Amino acid sequence: MARRVHITGFGGIENFEVVDQAVPEPGEREFLVRVQAAGLNPVDAKIVADPANAERHGVTLPAGSGNDFAGRIESMGRRAFGFAVGDLVFGGARMRAQADYVTVTADALTLVPGGLSVTQAACLDIAGRTAMAMVREMDVTRDDTVLVSAAAGGVGYLTAQLCRLRGATVIGTASERNHALLRARGIVPVTHGDGLTDRVRAAAPQGVDVVLDHAGRETLEAAIELGVAATRVNTIADRPFAAEHGFSDYARAESTHDELRAIAELVAEGTVDLPVEATYPLEQVRAAYEHLLTGHVRGKIALTLDE
Repeated sequence: MARRVHITGFGGIENFEVVDQAVPEPGEREFLVRVQAAGLNPVDAKIVADPANAERHGVTLPAGSGNDFAGRIESMGRRAFGFAVGDLVFGGARMRAQADYVTVTADALTLVPGGLSVTQAACLDIAGRTAMAMVREMDVTRDDTVLVSAAAGGVGYLTAQLCRLRGATVIGTASERNHALLRARGIVPVTHGDGLTDRVRAAAPQGVDVVLDHAGRETLEAAIELGVAATRVNTIADRPFAAEHGFSDYARAESTHDELRAIAELVAEGTVDLPVEATYPLEQVRAAYEHLLTGHVRGKIALTLDE
């Protein structure tokens, strides 16, 4: 038997359970991956918070959980091509990734480059692709000063570093405990909360050109106060507010597999940092999400599934 996370009802993480299931058989164009690690994303819990969210994502209950995973290909269908049994791969399988085994087609998989840990690879599909899409679509350049919110979190930390690689000046919001982390990557830290706009103005007297938001309303209101053009504000945290004010909401859907491979290689070679703050065994999935949803995670959190 194999295990998987099973969600039985809408609401909070009390509905997340670990249950047994038969090892799935890959379809003729599918690969069976023995999952070694599965990354957590806040959207996993948001999808099943209420029926309306689930419907927007095409999810019905009961369902599995998670998107990001990494592991080895254990078997494959007779018409599955592009990878081989034994390959170490990572990718995404919406609402199915937190399981001992997952079946996916080739377009969901990328080889893990040398130097990238399995847990890091298991945290890249959503965060890495979202960061790459945001920075590309907003056309960040060396002439820009960029405000990145939640800059020590999973998506925000990658986004801020990618902006720095393009030569931009980057201001990042974060709690005090993460300021040294940001400074080490050339990111100017500011504390979030009341008075944010004034602190950003002090850190960037030249003004702010781009805002890349991962936190929500506070950052978007600051963007308005700072006079940033609506066409250069992007959020993944408050899409209704974005629509109201003409901001964009580029995310994972706008990314490519080439970009996912590229950011994996950047992390593997150390050009981009991707810390995994904590790992939990699959059976402690609720504790893992409790940690994640505090909103103060440095980098990412992952479940481990090795026996």
